[in-house]
Amino acid sequence: MLNPKVVSADLFPAPSTTSRLGAEVLRVKDVSRGFDKNQDELLVLDGVNLSLREGEIVGMLGRSGSGKSTLLRIIAGLIEPTDGEVSYLGKPLDGPAKGVAMVFQTFALFPWLTVLQNVEAGLEAQGVGARERRERALAAIDLIGLDGFENAYPRELSGGMRQRVGFARALVVDPTLLLMDEPFSALDVLTAETLRTDLLDLWTQGRMPIKSVLIVTHNIEEAVFMCDRILVLSSNPGRVVAEIKVPFNHPRNRLDPAFRRLVDEIYAKMTARQTESTRKGLELGNWLPSVSTNLMAGLIETVAAAPYHGRADMPEIARSLHLEVDDLFPVAEVLQHLGFAEVREGDIMLTPPARVFAELGTQDRKMMFAEHLLRHVPLASRIKKVLNERPGHRAPRVRFEQELEDFLSDNAAEDTLDTVINWGRYGEIFSYNDQTELFSLEDVES
Repeated sequence: MLNPKVVSADLFPAPSTTSRLGAEVLRVKDVSRGFDKNQDELLVLDGVNLSLREGEIVGMLGRSGSGKSTLLRIIAGLIEPTDGEVSYLGKPLDGPAKGVAMVFQTFALFPWLTVLQNVEAGLEAQGVGARERRERALAAIDLIGLDGFENAYPRELSGGMRQRVGFARALVVDPTLLLMDEPFSALDVLTAETLRTDLLDLWTQGRMPIKSVLIVTHNIEEAVFMCDRILVLSSNPGRVVAEIKVPFNHPRNRLDPAFRRLVDEIYAKMTARQTESTRKGLELGNWLPSVSTNLMAGLIETVAAAPYHGRADMPEIARSLHLEVDDLFPVAEVLQHLGFAEVREGDIMLTPPARVFAELGTQDRKMMFAEHLLRHVPLASRIKKVLNERPGHRAPRVRFEQELEDFLSDNAAEDTLDTVINWGRYGEIFSYNDQTELFSLEDVES
């Protein structure tokens, strides 16, 4: 637990009463971020607007591809937007700003430095003298619950302790705004819960120097548990499609019916956006998430069985299977694209073919999957068509990758093709040799 004893007000002054009245700390206006692809700009973010005031924790919630981390780096001054502007404390942001600190998902500690030295690093970069630097670093380490580990190296610490060092390093520079990029996602469930609760205790007690927090997450329950407001971002490109106020005081009870209802409502909002895009059907240039056929089959089996019998509440499924948004939504989305499920108002419902699939043996499942794959995924049917038409029934990977790159970034094209390769192999509609990078209708290993 974080150290409960009082830390010197000179080192970490609590926000004053007036600072809690809501002065604007940050404003993002019409921010877009893209890159040129054959002179047609592909957008990661498109016209994003948000504001952040003193005394509030705001969450940015969205799936992979929503540009959450990109937006956070723009706000931190690490990268520039293509269009739009960011103002911090009423002034245009031009590069990294004083008073903005960030906590990363992957800890980002210097392995050759001790805990104390890691926490001092930011102060040293600011030119703070050795004596003051040490005093402030020790206070931050004490505050964050690592007193006694000052001389330990990161390799000696657990994941949760390493992330506490990350928080101490952010807090020691006395920031006005704390940015957090999925800071708990690399931790086990119990450690993450403990650290979230401890940080909220410090926040509600006014014992941290920060005035506002902006947290990126893909965990809906985490957002409802921590935040005062939640911004929901769509994907490809990222846009703010909903703003949700969280009406509960801290501490919050996850089992409270009102808490659970709000989680369900957010799931419904996010799946509504997903359903709207899915109903349009896939096109050749659509990005596809990397979802294994094992996950698809597992979700079908789970929803088909008791107690769900073909229809399940997605938040309940997520909790029972220990899945988060980025784990569950892509599986449900792919099943909907393939005609195996319908997703509506936070529920997933199996279609008649999916109910049949759940009862089939391995080979019959492969045959049904192949039929749905060729019918609903244009890239899979394009690969099969080209192989059928070519002499020798072979084609190089680059032929399809280049076609995808007319619509997607290079990385997205590569990932999408890899996804369809895995699905096509499972359905046995083609073979693929990783070493020669050749597709074939025959076993290319023979």
